[in-house]
Amino acid sequence: MLEERDLGSIYGWEWRHFGAEYKDYQTDYTGKGVDQLKRMIEMLKTKPDSRQMLVLAWNPVDVDKVVPPYCHYAFQVTVINNRLNLFWSQRSVDVALGLPFNIASYATLLHLLTLETGLEEGILTGFLADTHIYLNHADGLKEQLTRDSNKYKLPQIKTNNFKSIFDWQYTDTEIIGYESYDRIKFEIAI
Repeated sequence: MLEERDLGSIYGWEWRHFGAEYKDYQTDYTGKGVDQLKRMIEMLKTKPDSRQMLVLAWNPVDVDKVVPPYCHYAFQVTVINNRLNLFWSQRSVDVALGLPFNIASYATLLHLLTLETGLEEGILTGFLADTHIYLNHADGLKEQLTRDSNKYKLPQIKTNNFKSIFDWQYTDTEIIGYESYDRIKFEIAI
C-alpha cells in the first residue's frame, strides 16, 4: 500500500529514472536510472534526424506498483524541416476527462522541447487504443458536440523567462486569448 500522495513510479519518474528501483516519492533519485528526457534533448541538439528519440513510461517491472497503471506509455519525437513533431501512445483513454488533459500536457511538452532545442513547433499526434466514454459522461459529451468549434479562436501558449525545461515551473507559461463555452461537469468514473 502506497502512502497518501504517493503514486509510485508514475510517468515523469519513469521518464527521468527508468530502471531505477522506486522506494517512495520522498527519496532523492538523482543519478539513478536512465534519464530518458535528458537523453532525448541531447539527441535533438546533436542528432536531430535520429530515429531513436523515444521516451517510455511503461515499465513492466513497475506496472503493478503505480496508481493507476500507465495510460499514456510512450512518446516519440521527429524533426522534419526544422520542425519538432511529437507522437504519444496511449493504451487507455477517457474521452471526456483524460484526453483533453493529455492533449494539453503533450502540447505543452512539445512547446517546451522547442524552446529547449531552438526548433520550431510541428505536429502533435496521439495514437489512442482503448478509447472509451463512460456512461455518466455521455450526456455531457452530447452537449459538447452541439457546440460550434469555430466560435472561438485558438489560444496561444507563451513561456516567459525560459532557461531550461529542467527548471521550468507551470507558472512560467501562460495561455493567451483563451475563450470557451461554459464548463460541462464530468464526474470521475472508474
